[in-house]
Amino acid sequence: MSENVVRLHKDPEPAVQDASVTTLTVVEDAPAVPVVPLWVRSGRAVKTAVTHERTTTAARTVARHGLYVVGGGRIVARRTWDGRTAARYERMLRAAEAAGNYDVAAEWEERGQRFRDARHRRRMDLLTSPIDAAKGALVGTGMGIGTLVALGVVLAIANKDVTDVVTPVMAVIEFIRLMITIVQVVWGPLVTIGPFLALLALWAVGSKQQAAPAWALPDNIRSGEGEPITPSIVVKALRDLGVPALRGAIKEMGDAGASMLGPIRIAGCGVEVDVTLPSGVSTIEVQNRRRKLAENLTRHEHEVFITIPTAARTVRLWVADSGALDEPIGPSPLVTDETLTADYAKGRAPWGQDLRGDAAALSLYQRHLLITGLSNQGKTVALRSLALWVALDKSVQFLMGDLKGVGDWAMFDGLATTLIQGPTDEHVIQVIEMVEGAVDEMNRRIQAPPGTVFPALIVLVDEAQVAFMCPAKDEDRRPYGGAKANSRYFMAVRKIHNQGRAVNVLMWQGTQDPTNENLPKLVREGAHTRASLALGTESQARMALGDKAVDGGAAPNLLRPGLDQGTLVVASSGIDIPAGQSSITVRTHYIDDDSAEAITDRAKALRDGVTTLHAIDRDQDRDPLVDIASVVGTAERVRTKDVLSRLGTLNADAYGGWSFIDLKRVLDGTGAEPYKSDGVMVVGRDRLARALANRDTEGSASTAE
Repeated sequence: MSENVVRLHKDPEPAVQDASVTTLTVVEDAPAVPVVPLWVRSGRAVKTAVTHERTTTAARTVARHGLYVVGGGRIVARRTWDGRTAARYERMLRAAEAAGNYDVAAEWEERGQRFRDARHRRRMDLLTSPIDAAKGALVGTGMGIGTLVALGVVLAIANKDVTDVVTPVMAVIEFIRLMITIVQVVWGPLVTIGPFLALLALWAVGSKQQAAPAWALPDNIRSGEGEPITPSIVVKALRDLGVPALRGAIKEMGDAGASMLGPIRIAGCGVEVDVTLPSGVSTIEVQNRRRKLAENLTRHEHEVFITIPTAARTVRLWVADSGALDEPIGPSPLVTDETLTADYAKGRAPWGQDLRGDAAALSLYQRHLLITGLSNQGKTVALRSLALWVALDKSVQFLMGDLKGVGDWAMFDGLATTLIQGPTDEHVIQVIEMVEGAVDEMNRRIQAPPGTVFPALIVLVDEAQVAFMCPAKDEDRRPYGGAKANSRYFMAVRKIHNQGRAVNVLMWQGTQDPTNENLPKLVREGAHTRASLALGTESQARMALGDKAVDGGAAPNLLRPGLDQGTLVVASSGIDIPAGQSSITVRTHYIDDDSAEAITDRAKALRDGVTTLHAIDRDQDRDPLVDIASVVGTAERVRTKDVLSRLGTLNADAYGGWSFIDLKRVLDGTGAEPYKSDGVMVVGRDRLARALANRDTEGSASTAE
């Protein structure tokens, strides 16, 4: 049996039961209970006490305030040394040389030399100052005594008392004696408390500068949340970035790297600063360490943006206030201002705010558009908000295909000429034929006389990746999807990209999770405005925005999926981008379905009425009079030019080549001939209705006979 184990066993039938006696019986089969030595239990108690939260907090507090004194002493010593020597000028000189600013270096060298000359003159003056002081003291004393005696003589004459001659001198002597007495009384306590006052002053300096290690600082300061961005914090973050050349250059700079920084400017919900990198450090080395730089600045990665301005060897840092990017922005002007209208040619769509908090407005004039991103990041809402704005220009026409088909675009029914909604292959085929019809309309416009101005026709396809990935083929074995030369959707989009801009036929596409298969290179590069929400990889970011934008700092792959919904990185000539940058980050306004419905109602009120087609009619035998009535819709009258445009959109094969003469030929003799209204030729709704009614009546009578 082990000597440290006592086995306890209670006798089932004790002969004598005594409550004050505990019976210990050693048995072989009882379970072993280890006896913990007292020193072990004491050690655990001490460890618990040492690691207790209140204990560590108290220890940190004591250490912090003690280190404040040490740090304050170091700061005061540094300031004193800088004030008495040329060390400050030497630091600035070395910093200017390290940054390559030799003119500035020469200026600091000249300032340092002037400081040394002035110091030398002061020291030389000290050699003669005792003699000068003695001479001055003798002269001053003599003049003072003479003045006092003269004052005493005047006083004696006035009082007729000769003893008053020495009264002023005695008064001065008594005053000096009083001062000596006061000094004797105060000197002892002053010598006693003087060191404590000095320590208190050093503590105040150290406390103000937080001159203590990070582990000793309070939790709210140690966490760094919301810590303001200062030059010292930026330089320290760059120094600890892990770039040896940068760290070495900062160490060699006399000002510890402060000369690298431009002024720190308030920029929206953050600050902005330009950093001129020392020779031997590339901007890409800083860009590739964005996460580490953000952490060094006590920020999250999404709160720091690195761009390349026009100045050489310079990076521009934008650092958000902690948590500011998680706050929503205000509502869209489209929602708050019911009188707002649009001008497609000269206006800009209010899309959201940039990181500075300034309004971000996008020009849509003759620009093809591509918006991409991961699923459920706000792509449809961002694309729809642009369509809602431009719909407030009554001249703009829409052909829309929604290959998701859940009603995101349903409010454009009665506004778009064609609106196809659904995810099936049949819907995809309908959308592709709609785009091909837009190509025919584009060709008709191109063949018009030079100088003809056409209204904007926006061909919008949401979830366009579904069209590119469609496996169906037509009767000629041509694939509807794909990215080959015989792929119908690919070729239709390419044709619009190539020539549509000149005649205001524009292609807008929204896609998700881009790859080379669902977003071919030629298609994505054909867009003038390219915008991306959160993406998964840098390669996808390059697909979405292009190499130039990504090389310039655009990083939609660093946006946070689910948290940065509606935040876009935009590369376009249609939006104001700071000089030297190739992209801009925009936080878009969110417009919900109800608000979108209200905006489209306002857009419909601006128009005479639009009949929306929900499928492409493939019948070869057409009734021109019925088709004309259908495109006129509920409007009282429509200009003949608009009627021809709508007929071409309805069926390009049948009406794509029509002119006013063809329209007049069909309507002549029906009672619905074109007529002039307000100086322009129009087609009337009521006349068409009567013509159709009369034709049907005549047809019925002929059948009866």
